[in-house]
Amino acid sequence: MTKAPVVNAPTPETLAEARAPRYTSYPTAVQFGAEVDTATYEGWLRALPPDRPVSVYVHIPFCRRLCWYCGCNMRVERQAGVVSDYVKALDREIEMVFWARGQGLEVSTLHLGGGSPDSLSVGDLDRLFTSLRDAFYLPTGMEIDAEVDPAFVSEAWISAAARHGLTRVSLGVQTFSPSVQAAVHRPQSFERISEVVAQFRGAGVQAVNFDLMYGLPLQSTLNVVETIEQTLKLNPRRIALFGYAHMPQLKLHQKLIDPASLPGVSERIAQAQAASQRLVAEGYERIGFDHFALPDDPLAVAARAGRLHRNFQGFTTDAAETLIGLGVSAISKTPAGYAQNHHALDEWRNQLNHGRLPVERGVALSSEDRLRARIIEKLMCNGWADVGEACEWTNTPIRSLDDAFRKLCVFEASGLVELHGDVVHATEAGRRMIRTVCTAFDAYFDPAGGRHAIAV
Repeated sequence: MTKAPVVNAPTPETLAEARAPRYTSYPTAVQFGAEVDTATYEGWLRALPPDRPVSVYVHIPFCRRLCWYCGCNMRVERQAGVVSDYVKALDREIEMVFWARGQGLEVSTLHLGGGSPDSLSVGDLDRLFTSLRDAFYLPTGMEIDAEVDPAFVSEAWISAAARHGLTRVSLGVQTFSPSVQAAVHRPQSFERISEVVAQFRGAGVQAVNFDLMYGLPLQSTLNVVETIEQTLKLNPRRIALFGYAHMPQLKLHQKLIDPASLPGVSERIAQAQAASQRLVAEGYERIGFDHFALPDDPLAVAARAGRLHRNFQGFTTDAAETLIGLGVSAISKTPAGYAQNHHALDEWRNQLNHGRLPVERGVALSSEDRLRARIIEKLMCNGWADVGEACEWTNTPIRSLDDAFRKLCVFEASGLVELHGDVVHATEAGRRMIRTVCTAFDAYFDPAGGRHAIAV
């Protein structure tokens, strides 16, 4: 590609304030529309290759408390009957997927997310797994993981999940700072977290992950590092270090957070860097831009081998082309496109009661979408991408990406990337802002759209 001269390129500090998608999919959910409906999704299911395993995601939207930072589709629910009714509706959706497909499929990875899946009673958890095993083939030893709220998960739930084959759990720790916990309405002690870690490991679930955050109200670099020090005492296998996304225009409960208490962009960068440096010094390997794993963890092994992937659960070893999403607002991905269930719980249930898979919207993938998705995933996972190789893979002329290379020239002048022919390498600064780098390949990206959080 011929490089055009760049005049007055923005500084990395200026670009750090830019907003960008998290690129857990491409196109992102902003591009989903009503042109994808139940009939479309059923056709995609019928076309799935019978000999290729799929991933399954089950969304449990219930929590026992409202955490003010949360960006998930969730609701506080303490009535067991409401949760049980939801599981009964999930039974119907699982059965409908089976009949739409016409046969069961082998599952490579099963993920329970939310909300808090530990809001299910042991009986509801048993019922859910019975339904899943009736509709899918779940091989012995497959990866089954779940997110939990350590303040409320019970030892009985832990034992039941382990009995059903749970192999990995992610604990929503976020921070150990009492003042920050109070500022986001999520109190939980180090002692409680330690107890839950021991209970999972005692039940045979050795792969314990921590979800941590920076950029929260009242957070400082000092208390982020203090959280890291306490985390290291419990030796999690993986750590996800997320930057808080303050989007009160989309998540109204985030208005409970005083925006004056939020750290600025430079402080967010300092927090992320300090945490990363401490984790790497302790022997964790950096995965992508916000994950860390011990060297013998499968995620680190996959990253070193160039086999890392990215989906709605973040960075993963899961190479399945198809993800079947179950539950309210869950997103499915097939080789043909994305389909998302209804966001509103009542409408999701109403569709199921009328015998329809509850698809609300989605997007069909074009050949150009697949090309750009491949490049974005490579950049997100590896920090570099061979654009020429991706064009050969999709039989697309590289000139179709002239718009991307024009943007990359600006990022190169700003110190975020280095261009070596058709190969794009993110610099150290670029890896921290890899979401911004990826916007060069996003044909739909609207920087003025107001739908994304800052990229650091």
